[in-house]
Amino acid sequence: MTYTIARYPVHLIDIVPAANGRRVTIRPMLPQDFELQREFFHSLSPMARYARFMAAFNELPDAVAARLSKIDYSSHLALLAEIFEGRQQTMIGEARYVIEEHDPTSCEFAIAVADDWQGHGIGNALLARLEREAAASGIRRMLADTLYDNKPMRALAARNGYAVTMNHEDARLVRLEKKLRPASPTVHPLAA
Repeated sequence: MTYTIARYPVHLIDIVPAANGRRVTIRPMLPQDFELQREFFHSLSPMARYARFMAAFNELPDAVAARLSKIDYSSHLALLAEIFEGRQQTMIGEARYVIEEHDPTSCEFAIAVADDWQGHGIGNALLARLEREAAASGIRRMLADTLYDNKPMRALAARNGYAVTMNHEDARLVRLEKKLRPASPTVHPLAA
C-alpha cells in the first residue's frame, strides 16, 4: 500500500546515539505505524502507561488510538524513536504536540519512553526535536500536565528549562511550561 502524505517532515528523520551505545532512529510517525504504536503501548509497564495517559489502561482504547493516529504534521506532530534488530523494528519512545484550538501559539505535548530505555537520552532527543519544530511552526509556548509522582518527566522538563508549577485544580498534577524563542521555519534542502 502506498501513502501520499502532504507536508511529511522528512527533515525530522534522524539517527541519534543513545547513552547505552545503540543507534536510535527518530522520525515522524506514519499512518502505517498504528500496530507499532499498539505494540509500544503493550511494552510499557502499567506504571509507565498510567504516567503517559493518566488512566489505567490494559489495552489502548480504540478512541485513544484513533486520536493518536490523526497526525497532520501541522497542528498535530508525532515523533517516534525506534531501534532495529535484524528485520525487527521496535518502537522505544514517542513524543507529540497538539496545537491548542483556543490559542494557536501554544501546544500541549506528551512524551513516553519504554521502561528499559529511560535514562538513555531518548526523552531529551525527542523533546529537543519537538521544541525545534514547534518554534519553527510559530508556537511560542509548550505545555503539559503530568502526575506529581512522575519524577522522570518532571526531571526531564526541569533539565530542559520548563517551569514546573502545582496545578491548583488537581493536587495530583503539575503543569510544565516553557516559552519558546521564535525560530525561522526549517527549510529542507530538497524542498527548496
